[in-house]
Amino acid sequence: MVAFTKGHGTGNDFVIIADPDGELDLSAEQVAALCDRNFGIGADGILRVVRSAAIDVGAAALAEEPDAEWFMDYRNADGSIAEMCGNGVRVFAHYLVRSGLAAIAPGSALPIGTRAGVRDVTRSETGYQVDLGRWKLTGDDSLVNVEGLSVPRPGLGIDVGNPHVVVALASEHELAGLELHRAPELEPALPSGANIEFVVPGDPLVRDGIGHVGMRVFERGVGETLSCGTGVAATALAVRHWAGERAPDHWRVEVPGGSLGVRMFPAEDGEHVALAGPAQLVFHGEIDLV
Repeated sequence: MVAFTKGHGTGNDFVIIADPDGELDLSAEQVAALCDRNFGIGADGILRVVRSAAIDVGAAALAEEPDAEWFMDYRNADGSIAEMCGNGVRVFAHYLVRSGLAAIAPGSALPIGTRAGVRDVTRSETGYQVDLGRWKLTGDDSLVNVEGLSVPRPGLGIDVGNPHVVVALASEHELAGLELHRAPELEPALPSGANIEFVVPGDPLVRDGIGHVGMRVFERGVGETLSCGTGVAATALAVRHWAGERAPDHWRVEVPGGSLGVRMFPAEDGEHVALAGPAQLVFHGEIDLV
């Protein structure tokens, strides 16, 4: 039997498994079975809570930040490994705090190891804020074919620790009409795939100095989800890029699962992007691993 906790951030849900000493070796098939919504617990992914010193990939996190005691071993619902998950980091931090494994004092940050590097989590008015680090335009601009649109649309490639392609749509009607039960196709295809976001600007786009947009997302290795934290950040970055130099650095992104805040700010190694929003733990249980 394996103990687990179910948690979510704006509907992006996860099975959390504590494995501090790295004793549990989950196969891709076991992850997929746990995430199955009909025959398993049901989730968009798995968050394995392991000490950085107990997992091979944690060495890089400790070299970057010796205080990064905990590593977020994140797996997509199909069992594949992903570099980062913005909602997942907040839920991971909330689990650590609620379980007494870590604390976030006022004015301090909790460093968490991920495959995309160490990510600092702080408290925020809406729950938790995670510094997703330096972002970049990838140049991987693809045409995106998706059911519900009559012609392919251009997408902007953005990396926020994991790959994204952001597509601008003309109206809420177009956004609502997308059929995301099947993966959109990228032309050209990207070797590692990408999360694909479809975005509609608010009307007006900027209110009281804050940008407003709506988004739906197809997550690589998962499917359509109610929310995607890194996708929310990529969406805000893309719309700011399209809007030009006078666009704001603070954004509010509405997703089917709720609302998330995005902030861009300068750092020593370049501009960073931060994501803020809620994290909740829903229930605990035990399950047999097949």
